[in-house]
Amino acid sequence: MNIDPSNQTKLYGHDIHINSLIRLHKKDYLPNKILFSGEKGIGKSTLAYHLINYILSYEEESPYDLKNLKINLENKSFKLIQNKSNPNFILVDVFEEKKNIDIVQIRNLILTLNKSSFNTKPRFVLIDNIELLNINSINALLKILEEPNDNINFILINNNKKVLPTLKSRCLNFKISLTYDQSMDITNKILNENLDNLLNEEFITNYSTPGQLLRLINFTNINNIDSKNLKLKDLISKIILDKKYKKDSSIKDLIYLLIELYFRNNVSIKNIKLINMYNYFLKKINTTKIFNLDEETLFMEFKDKILNE
Repeated sequence: MNIDPSNQTKLYGHDIHINSLIRLHKKDYLPNKILFSGEKGIGKSTLAYHLINYILSYEEESPYDLKNLKINLENKSFKLIQNKSNPNFILVDVFEEKKNIDIVQIRNLILTLNKSSFNTKPRFVLIDNIELLNINSINALLKILEEPNDNINFILINNNKKVLPTLKSRCLNFKISLTYDQSMDITNKILNENLDNLLNEEFITNYSTPGQLLRLINFTNINNIDSKNLKLKDLISKIILDKKYKKDSSIKDLIYLLIELYFRNNVSIKNIKLINMYNYFLKKINTTKIFNLDEETLFMEFKDKILNE
């Protein structure tokens, strides 16, 4: 199952958002610097890809299907983005082996934007996970956001993390959200199956997003794990002991997600000890990410102090 936003040809749950943005575009009011803010996994990047495809494919033979909110598979712009060869689309995101979007990526972006366009279509820059921009990257980005070249549009994706006011102030911020029922409905539609048949109820909370649930199911499918009958505690232990996160940063992110889910499921006002441990590990996770510390030490400590009790 390919869950990358660039491959999601059907848009679910964001009808109001995309229709509002398209109305602005038709009236020539669409801002050229947009910020989508909301929880990770609710479809912000997917929404961005659909908006971009609608605009780029407007005069093509197989344009965006606005009635069904669907990208036509024969769409030229879609195919070029899939092949990473669309001259009117640039994606900036953190590299697999990195923890931040570094200054080199932004410098390369600037060089690309300073080159002449291949056609008269608008050019789009999609910057995902902007909370992972380091300070040097932000400073470089601010310069091109201040006065972008003609016909260049920026869409920035923020996963409800703190963003520098100087960066945020240069964009029109669209706050994106989903209700619990919407999240479940979207997930079921993408899976074409009822989520309750695939996951243990421990993995599903009021905070779950489609992206998180799909990533979890994808991981358990690839690794032949029975996610319906396996408990959350046992899955975390298995992932930590297998140490697959050392080669795949997405698995590391999955562990962080599951650790937070474990605390949410088990913390109560009466359990002061677990509340203290929750705060302790939240701080430790944050410190580990900021200072690029050894995750294995953190994960093993969590296993020994929490899961083994």
